This record gives sequence, structure tokens and C-alpha cells, in this order.
Amino acid sequence: MDAVQMLAQECLKETIPTIRIGDTVRVGVKIREGEKERVQTFEGTVIARRGSGVAETFTVRRLSYGVGVERVFPIHSPNVTDVTVVRKGRVRRAKLYYLRGRVGKAAKVKEALK
Repeated sequence: MDAVQMLAQECLKETIPTIRIGDTVRVGVKIREGEKERVQTFEGTVIARRGSGVAETFTVRRLSYGVGVERVFPIHSPNVTDVTVVRKGRVRRAKLYYLRGRVGKAAKVKEALK
């Protein structure tokens, strides 16, 4: 194992959140404002997941005052404190980029029964 792989192995989190595409999640993110540090939540639908290992990320989309906001979160980042699944979604796609062109009820994802 070379040095880069050893460094990447140290940065991995022990517990990875079990999130799937279409789930509505609440992500806690550390925000630093001057000397103070606080946790801010970002709630939305997971529309994409990509990468592997230390470079694995997931994209969360939500509507804020009628404007679509997307954020990409690295799963193994120390700034991501927690990821909670609010509700499970039932989708048939690996990426939900089609939600970008939809507004209102058309942008909803069906809830999974299980």
C-alpha cells in the first residue's frame, strides 16, 4: 500500500450513512463564522451519488423560496456531522437530474412503503 492510499484510509469514516437516491435527508454541516462554529442543517432530496472511497459524494437538492438549491457533500468530510433520513423515496433512476426542470408537486418523489 502506497502513501496516498494510507492517507486516504485514515480519512475514511467508520460509519457511512445508508442513503439512497430519492431519499429526503437532513444533513448537518459545520459552519465557521469568525471564532464561532455551529451546525447548520440542509434538508432536501438526494438526486445523485458518485465516486468511491474518500472521494465519494452525494448531491442534495431543495427548493428555497422558489429557487432550486443544490449542494454536493463529501461523505467522509469532517464538516458533515450527521446525515439523517427523513423519508425513503421510491425511484427507478440512478440520477434524478430531471427534478431540476420540475416545480411544485411535479418535483415530488414517491415514498417507499418499506
